[in-house]
Amino acid sequence: MENNRPKVGMGVIVLKDGKILLGKRKSAHGKGQYCTPGGHMEYMESFEGCIKREVKEETGIEIQNITFLCVINLKVYAPKHYVDIHLRADWKSGEPKVMEPDNCEHWGWYSLDNLPKPLFGTELMKIEALKTGKNYFDN
Repeated sequence: MENNRPKVGMGVIVLKDGKILLGKRKSAHGKGQYCTPGGHMEYMESFEGCIKREVKEETGIEIQNITFLCVINLKVYAPKHYVDIHLRADWKSGEPKVMEPDNCEHWGWYSLDNLPKPLFGTELMKIEALKTGKNYFDN
């Protein structure tokens, strides 16, 4: 059935001065948890185009130097099933601000050694990928 196919999610670790950008979620899925910017890939969109759009829509900032980080086959939130493609990027310009107040409480820059809690389910995998180079997770 068409409805049983996984969706494609995109996320990005944005780095600035050795810190990563995290927002506190307000939406029902992961409410109160911290996560990186991201969202759904749109039809015929490139990875880079999708993540630039999502970051701009959610935070108002510009990013650059976008590279592949990891892919996650995410099944732990069944019945939701996502294939998540995660990238890493450098901050380019702008100050992060809440552009979608129904989805995010606030944005902030956090040291990898002092991350806020609780983190959204995929964040530990993305951070492991950033630190170790592991680029495939099947959960």
